[in-house]
Amino acid sequence: MSEQNRPEARAPRGFVDRRGRDVAAERAILSAVSKVYESWGFEPLETGAFEYADALGKFLPDADRPNAGVFALQDDDDQWMALRYDLTAPLARFAAQTWETLPKPFRRYAYGPVWRNEKPGPGRFREFVQCDADTVGSARPEADAEIVAMAVEALEAAGLPAGSAVIRINNRKLLNGLMSAIGVDSDAQKLAVLRAVDKLDRLGPDGVRLLLGEGRKDESGDFTRGAGLDASGAERVLAFTAAGAGGRGDTLAKLAEVIGGSAEGDEGLAELAAIDAALSGLGVGPDRAAFDPSVVRGLEYYTGAVFEAELLLSTTDEKGQPMRFGSIGGGGRYDDLVARFTGERTPATGFSFGVSRLAAALRAAGRELGAATRGPVVVIAFSQERMADYFALAREIRAAGVPAEVYLGGSGMKAQMKYADRRLSPAAIIVGDDELAAGTVTVKDLDLGRALASKVADNAAWRTERPGQQTIPRAELIPALRRILDAG
Repeated sequence: MSEQNRPEARAPRGFVDRRGRDVAAERAILSAVSKVYESWGFEPLETGAFEYADALGKFLPDADRPNAGVFALQDDDDQWMALRYDLTAPLARFAAQTWETLPKPFRRYAYGPVWRNEKPGPGRFREFVQCDADTVGSARPEADAEIVAMAVEALEAAGLPAGSAVIRINNRKLLNGLMSAIGVDSDAQKLAVLRAVDKLDRLGPDGVRLLLGEGRKDESGDFTRGAGLDASGAERVLAFTAAGAGGRGDTLAKLAEVIGGSAEGDEGLAELAAIDAALSGLGVGPDRAAFDPSVVRGLEYYTGAVFEAELLLSTTDEKGQPMRFGSIGGGGRYDDLVARFTGERTPATGFSFGVSRLAAALRAAGRELGAATRGPVVVIAFSQERMADYFALAREIRAAGVPAEVYLGGSGMKAQMKYADRRLSPAAIIVGDDELAAGTVTVKDLDLGRALASKVADNAAWRTERPGQQTIPRAELIPALRRILDAG
């Protein structure tokens, strides 16, 4: 192929390649979370990457070619299929399709890649892995509480220390009750109120007060039109958002003062009270699951309770500067999704998190799951004539449960040691003619070498603190390797 016709080696925008550490971290998260979900009685479910485009809810195409938010193609029967946008729409389709054969409620968890045809940006990808757990077929608030408690346990099993994250809980019915109490009935004004409340963390009460009223001018001079509430309505909304500054029982009492008397608001309060009782029975205190009326994201989608998991740990960015990581997952009650297929309302509730985002949160908090990922033990290859001996040694090491490989490049000793170090190998095994004749092996402890190197200020000091190397009988090789692995 001529140089002019060679393709440029490049990944498509919004798609990333992951090597050992990232893959290992995500696998560790999924393994830990799966064990938690199964211990709660949730069964795994896998659905195909493609769904018919008309099954994707709000991404239903309104033109001849679906192109809003999804990657789609037309099958040979002229029907449009799209790569799944999330894991919830496939669950709704599956539940509607197999409802008569399913145990009810149906409790399932799922993980896998999802695809979004959106403009990529920093930390925003077109393909990423999600992990969901959902209960379909139970309208009880206790089902919401169980999802929250299980999410708390799953996040901690994935590596977050207890108390380092909190799941904040709200209920759409409370917001609806509040809107009725302050006389807001148009969808546009409701959305403006929700958008204002969503900026509470960034702008504080004073900034949100302006957005609830006539509007706000920012530092650049740009003006954002407000929700148009009068002063009394704006203060009532702020009192509503501030009601979560205490325990779950205190929050319920404050909320009752703000929205009491609204039928839908009272229904939301009753549901939160039931969730509180169930969480208490499950041993989940307010430090791990709190009621927070300022949580408004997703309320256009959810029909009742809504959850948002927030990382509380101090984190730093790539430059070492303090940063607020924010949300690491969320969910809630969505009782309308299955009805799109069946015409009958089917209660459902669930929690979802992006696996890469949780891995990034753990990394930012100094709990990198992939950091401990090691390569295999590397058997150094000196000569072609001894390759069978090298392979026999590597097979012996693998049989003991320790990953191992024989170096198969064409380089010399120095380059082979550099290769082993780049693979993060715990040790390199040197077996020359002398060792083979004497029934011994030389073990070079690369873990120790890396540890010493990280503490040495200059080359002179490095030469005085050489990494561990020992020649031992072949029969002692496996115990020696286990000591290195255990010490690492």
